[in-house]
Amino acid sequence: MAQTSNPLETPSTLPYDLPPFAQIRPEHFLPAFERAFDEQRGEINAITYVRSMPTFENTVVALERSGRQLDALAHTFYTISAADATPEYQALEETLAPRMTAHTDAIALNSALYARIRALHDHVDELGLDDEQRYLLERHFREMTLAGAPLDDETKERLKAINERLSALSTTFEKRLLADSNALALVIDDAAELDGLASGELSAAAQAAADSGRPGGYELGLTLYTGHPYLSSLTHRETRRKLMDASRSRGRRGGENDNREVLLEIVRLRAERAELLGYPNHAAAVTADETAGTPEAVHALLRQLAVPAAANARREQAALQAMIDAGPQPFPLEAHDWAFFTEKVRKAQYDIDTAALRPWFEAERVLQDGVFFAASRLYGVTFTERTDLVAYHPDARVFELHNADGSELGLFVLDLYTRDTKRGGAWMNPIVSQSRLRGTKPVVVNNLNVPKPAPGEPTLLTLDEVSTLFHEFGHALHGLFAVVTYPHFAGTNVFRDFVEFPSQVNEMWMLWPEVLGSYARHIDTGEPLPADIVERLQASETFNQGHATSEYLAAAWLDQAWHTLSAADAAGVSDVDAFERAALAEIGLDNPVVPTRYSSSYFAHIFAGGYSAGYYSYIWSEVLDADTVEWFRRSGGLTRENGDRFRTRLLGVGGSKDPMEAFRDFLGRDAVIEPLLKRRGLDS
Repeated sequence: MAQTSNPLETPSTLPYDLPPFAQIRPEHFLPAFERAFDEQRGEINAITYVRSMPTFENTVVALERSGRQLDALAHTFYTISAADATPEYQALEETLAPRMTAHTDAIALNSALYARIRALHDHVDELGLDDEQRYLLERHFREMTLAGAPLDDETKERLKAINERLSALSTTFEKRLLADSNALALVIDDAAELDGLASGELSAAAQAAADSGRPGGYELGLTLYTGHPYLSSLTHRETRRKLMDASRSRGRRGGENDNREVLLEIVRLRAERAELLGYPNHAAAVTADETAGTPEAVHALLRQLAVPAAANARREQAALQAMIDAGPQPFPLEAHDWAFFTEKVRKAQYDIDTAALRPWFEAERVLQDGVFFAASRLYGVTFTERTDLVAYHPDARVFELHNADGSELGLFVLDLYTRDTKRGGAWMNPIVSQSRLRGTKPVVVNNLNVPKPAPGEPTLLTLDEVSTLFHEFGHALHGLFAVVTYPHFAGTNVFRDFVEFPSQVNEMWMLWPEVLGSYARHIDTGEPLPADIVERLQASETFNQGHATSEYLAAAWLDQAWHTLSAADAAGVSDVDAFERAALAEIGLDNPVVPTRYSSSYFAHIFAGGYSAGYYSYIWSEVLDADTVEWFRRSGGLTRENGDRFRTRLLGVGGSKDPMEAFRDFLGRDAVIEPLLKRRGLDS
């Protein structure tokens, strides 16, 4: 075979099969994808054309072996396109999205392949399979059935057309959102209008403006969600208003970046697809293969929480209004005021100024002496930075992990800082997936969007950013610890409404005394965060939970509202704003002072990510998380025994076991909701 100069078409020679990012250029991807598509098509044909009777080995295992090059290529591409989406990569993604979908559908809807898998599934008890093999066969059968493999050819062709169009629309939604978010970044010329920001925050804003070609000014980039961390500290009300207004106007201003028609088409196509598959709506199709089972189960939980959450938010609102009314110039509280006055109330009630805590949260110390420290104590793993290994961007750092016995575990990549080419929010994704069948070890990446200070300035995190770092590393641990045979089960490939559970559990260590005492040291003096502040932080955990729960539930309900529409009802919706108002009023979460965490036109989770009809999964998983946190507290907390149990029985199984079965194996029972209600202050 002739040698190729394309680094994506030859196996990586780097440790852990890390892609050779330094050699990769945008123009390498299309030919590599075409070759990978052809390769897997040939592998699938080899399965379906065989004349012998189907066996687990010649059908299911062969299917798992197929597409290795394509999987590796896709992981590499989507890692880059999410974190460093230059115009070249955006154009590539628009080209690739429908092709990837068409290729996936050609496999998922393959009648001959489905017939072989169905034949095995019909006789599963006769095959002598172990637990992982049996579950793999069941998953492939169910997933192909739900995808539409049993349907007639005409219906399949319509499904394929819908899926390709949806893929293109999701890419368009994300591209427009990124462009509009960058365009709406708040530019301030006068530093006085940014009064309340710390020197590091001002430095980051000045650097962002300089990077955008506006030297001498200050630029505040927008977060993915409606609010912004700076709203809690900006003293100028007009600046707060401008920042909030910019955030809420994304994707709904008219012009080339307006997302409303895009999302309406997405909703209509998803509703049509669901009906073709035999479901009344998209949410029913999605939850049929999640732990929730039905939209009705989801709605019952959301409604159970919405009433007390809204009541708590109204009480919080009254307290904030009382503070404003007691001031020299009273005014009605608005959404952009909430965070600022909440911090005043927090300080009055608990004597805590969260903005003033940032000097104790220097990013490197939080990482090394907090996130890594907790993982080492709990699981025995060690971390070594590999400066000899290059990631896809200079800001992305590579760490090697070893188990307690010294054996190699995998690589962890951290990409901390925001940039114009990075999508909003925070996320984890695999770069290389672990599989015994393929002989691969895991490589995972965490992305955050922390403003980058000017050179020489320290990176000081907010309390929320510290929480996010612990959260995303919980996903990373799930991806690193899962040890499975088959690629289908690798890492975080679990039900969507279970995937947030491990990450939410990992947040608990942020305020765990032993961990906090290790990392929360003053940047200048090295003094630990005073014990009385720690106590007040812990005492204030239910503070402002009415607002926090309400804004989240509003977004989760909005997701359900869009995705429980029938095809006929979806076709009748033309006014996005009116639909939102009606949906939020239905569940009593239409308080204008507590806007939804994501409005439809910038709700990337559901219109550009993998959470459509599944944004509820955060609170659904939190039921399990809160119960698990109580277990850790009762069982001694940060111990190797506890960590090994959690790693072996839950994280380590990846997707190779029904997640609720794995949870019961870990905890010894089903979850109960009371710890969640207590955590969120909804138990009174």
